[in-house]
Amino acid sequence: MLRNSVRNGARNGIRHGGIAILAATTLVTAGCSSWSNSNSVYSPGQAQREQTVRYGVVEGVREVLIQGQQTGAGTVAGGVLGGVAAGSTIGGGNGAVAAGLIGAVLGGLAGSAAENRLQQRRGIEITVRLDNGEMRAITQEADEVFRPGERVRLLSSGGVTRVTH
Repeated sequence: MLRNSVRNGARNGIRHGGIAILAATTLVTAGCSSWSNSNSVYSPGQAQREQTVRYGVVEGVREVLIQGQQTGAGTVAGGVLGGVAAGSTIGGGNGAVAAGLIGAVLGGLAGSAAENRLQQRRGIEITVRLDNGEMRAITQEADEVFRPGERVRLLSSGGVTRVTH
């Protein structure tokens, strides 16, 4: 009888752990929405809209890091995984609860850091001297190479400006 309740308890722990892992995976996947700051990617709302075109010369290019939006999914997923992992493997009774809480906090911090790193993109800040003499700086993804002295065009619409060749 005791052996059956230990076996059933282990099965329930695995079942609940599996559910927690599934929930955490779903949250992380949902948090990885795609976005782009590329000069070649248009959102549906930007397509078929008239754009203002200006020409100029590249004065300088600087590498930057573009940080995406934090959704909180990494924190939640890490907290769930850390809490389940620590609570089910360390201690028993109140010790397991304390370990679960500590695991949840540490897992949440790790999940947040992981989400932050996944959301970062390599970018460039391009400084352009327009033909009318004005200076503009535009930041976009580093998916095209620009060099000082090159002639470029700036496409602007709805507060969004992109630099292209």
